[in-house]
Amino acid sequence: MADRLAAASAIRLSNISKSFDGVRALTDVSIEIRVGTVHALVGENGAGKSTLGKIIAGVHQADSGSLAFDGASVAFASPRDAIGHGVTMVAQELALIPSLSVLENVYLGNEDHRGPFVRTSALRERFRALSERTGITLDPAATVSSLPVADQQKVEVLRALASNASVIVMDEPTARLATDEALGLRSIIKRLRESGTTIVYVSHFLEEVLDLADDITVLRDGELVHSGEAAGHTPDSLVELMIGRALDSVFPGKQPPAPGAEVRLSVAGLTGTGFSGVSFDVHAGEIVAIAGLVGSGRSEVLRAVYGADRSAAGAVAVDGGRYQRRSPDRSVSLGVVMLPESRKSQGLFLDASISDNVSISALPQVSTWGVVRSGAERSLVASFLDDVDISMRHMGQAIGTLSGGNQQKALFAKALITGPRLLIVDEPTRGVDVGAKRQIYDLLARLAAQGLAILMVSSEMEEVIGLAHRVVVMNHGQVAGTLNHGQVTERRIADLAFGSAVAVETI
Repeated sequence: MADRLAAASAIRLSNISKSFDGVRALTDVSIEIRVGTVHALVGENGAGKSTLGKIIAGVHQADSGSLAFDGASVAFASPRDAIGHGVTMVAQELALIPSLSVLENVYLGNEDHRGPFVRTSALRERFRALSERTGITLDPAATVSSLPVADQQKVEVLRALASNASVIVMDEPTARLATDEALGLRSIIKRLRESGTTIVYVSHFLEEVLDLADDITVLRDGELVHSGEAAGHTPDSLVELMIGRALDSVFPGKQPPAPGAEVRLSVAGLTGTGFSGVSFDVHAGEIVAIAGLVGSGRSEVLRAVYGADRSAAGAVAVDGGRYQRRSPDRSVSLGVVMLPESRKSQGLFLDASISDNVSISALPQVSTWGVVRSGAERSLVASFLDDVDISMRHMGQAIGTLSGGNQQKALFAKALITGPRLLIVDEPTRGVDVGAKRQIYDLLARLAAQGLAILMVSSEMEEVIGLAHRVVVMNHGQVAGTLNHGQVTERRIADLAFGSAVAVETI
């Protein structure tokens, strides 16, 4: 690494400013990115880190300031222009063509031709050589839509390298990946760095940043706060730079459920697509997390309990009463509500207002004969928006204009407005920055302390350990073990998830 740390500058950004519709996203930002390093851009949602990455990759053009590569000034008019200079981007939202094969996606627009015909055999040879060089192994004939998200992310990386990119901007590349998948991508990034590729890494996962980065730039409200070597930084020091104050701790203290707390949810022998024989209980005032690798059946169990998917066998009881013929509507009527894994595709209407998104769960409370009483709606929604502490201009603005953290908090308000007794949450802080994460953690802890039963799935090991009173660990669709308070450790969860330990019985 010493040679890399002494390397000449690859990219110099000087006094970069950028606005969108009159809102300043970046103000006078100057940084230097060294060749053959991983340079992380961190900050809260809305800090400008993705905007800066997109300016480097030609997706956006700066309003003022300059960009230089190896001492020569450049001005990218488009991503294609940037690719011509060896710069490409792996965006947070994957830009693949699902119906095409891995091979076709990797070399799209960069094919070998003989006359009007693509030389598929030549592409296969190029793909084989690329796989050997990077260590990324995929079936070139596989259709992209058939791949898990982690493998689709690998296709994006291969496509970037197939364009002979020497600089890759990665915008939240692990936001949609489980812990084991994220570790695999980290290994790939380290190999790319060793081969001399420069990585501009945008992420809100601070442990990940500290594991990968040679240098870190911290942005706050579009302004440069710090830029320098990663050595010596800790998650706490980065958080303090990002938000301008120290966090007392990452997670709130756990308040155990009251002795003899009633069982709000009882699941016995539940079987469905991707899981079988699953049993567990959730008590009032308790947070129970379901952990396991991607594909272990975690989210499928949540959806079956809620009634979003059908189950083939087993029993579910809510507040002691057997719950058959489950459906989302019936669940809500019984006080069971669910926050889905993807707020954008499953939870929110992004073009609708904040108020409409939240109140849609409580229309009977704010309408008469099918007509919404606007005053009642505003009053009810405002109280729940205050409760989850959303930062917004006004409740009439489109919810898609909010940061990821505020969108997620609005999703909580939408759920809580129904007055639930059991809250089911799939990935409670996915795509949320560190400041908003702490607010959501505080909210979950407060709700549990008030007696709400919470069942959650999280791919972040720290989140599971920091929040849950009990952890149900799944392996290949079955419960490998249940860890009670005092038993929950990263090692025990990992052992059960990977099938390397004897199941721990509930005590």
